[in-house]
Amino acid sequence: MGEEEKPKGKLRTGFTTGTSATAGAKAAILSILNQKKIDFVDVTLPKKSQIRIKIKNCKFSKHDSTCVVIKDGGDDPDVTHGAEIITKVTLTKKPGEIEIDGGEGVGRVTKPGIGLEIGSAAINPTPKKMIQQNILEVAKDLLTKNGISVSISVPNGRELALKTDNPRLGIIGGISILGTSGIVIPYSTASFAAAIRQSIEVTRAMGDDTVVLTTGGRSEDFSRKIINLPDHCFVQMGDFSGYTVQVCAKKEIKKAYVAGFIGKLAKMAMGVKQTHVKGSKVDMEFLADLANRCQASQDVVNSIKKANTARHVFEIINEKNIHDYFNTICFEAHKQLGKYSDNKFEIEVIMFDFDGNVIGVFPKSNKYLKS
Repeated sequence: MGEEEKPKGKLRTGFTTGTSATAGAKAAILSILNQKKIDFVDVTLPKKSQIRIKIKNCKFSKHDSTCVVIKDGGDDPDVTHGAEIITKVTLTKKPGEIEIDGGEGVGRVTKPGIGLEIGSAAINPTPKKMIQQNILEVAKDLLTKNGISVSISVPNGRELALKTDNPRLGIIGGISILGTSGIVIPYSTASFAAAIRQSIEVTRAMGDDTVVLTTGGRSEDFSRKIINLPDHCFVQMGDFSGYTVQVCAKKEIKKAYVAGFIGKLAKMAMGVKQTHVKGSKVDMEFLADLANRCQASQDVVNSIKKANTARHVFEIINEKNIHDYFNTICFEAHKQLGKYSDNKFEIEVIMFDFDGNVIGVFPKSNKYLKS
């Protein structure tokens, strides 16, 4: 992280491009239904809480409406902060159907490995779901006779995308519409580190010496299904794996489960202590070398060298059924985490696929694997 000035005191949260587009879509529907300009709208977030969003501009007729929201990243150093997210809603003759697409400034997917169809707009599944759910809250009756077409555009999206990883990922012509929680939590190294340390201190104060360290909310949700421990034992370490295991060693933790997906675990396996996406990239040569170790064919090794993302590697390995590959990443991650923690406590590394199934473990164990 750079040495830029950090805001003093508590950092301000913001909202994602997905929340911005959802607000625009909901406001547009309300303006068609009520035939009046909408200034504010309450958006329901994935975990059912609500956030009030200001609508900068709203133009409507009986059959369509265009609303503009200014993306607010809070105190997060986000390239899309301040961008205009324009959402146009048009009524169609396909009753019950909600179609969502990207217009100017929203990227198109040209490579595999990011969980979206090639050729489709780079609008992630959570924002799509948010848009659909928020429309359904206000337009159930409307949908009995009409369909709804939603088009999202970002006027300077093409320029903004050049400051992101999109070109490298094969997302061409604009930014992605993103967000898993709908809220942007400011990425502050100091505050995040303090929160991790505090979480581990709480675990110890509650008399427990086992923690489950996850890379985010989804890996935590999946971990809770297979590891039966009290709430206070679950710690979201985000990208700070090296720091977190060092704190565990200092606080005399006896065992840590480290759980995540292929991307973050591959970075840990490479020896990256802080796995934030802008700070490090997954080394495809490293992942290809692991495939070699697992007796993969030269074709598979070459495919991995050219892979677009860690998720793309996951798809290649699954398709070619390379035995023990995910366990090998877990083994390498275990080795690196052991170094950072001076091997002072037991570590078990668990890799999930994107549906929450356990696909890799080290030390090896069959207790999580589906029969």
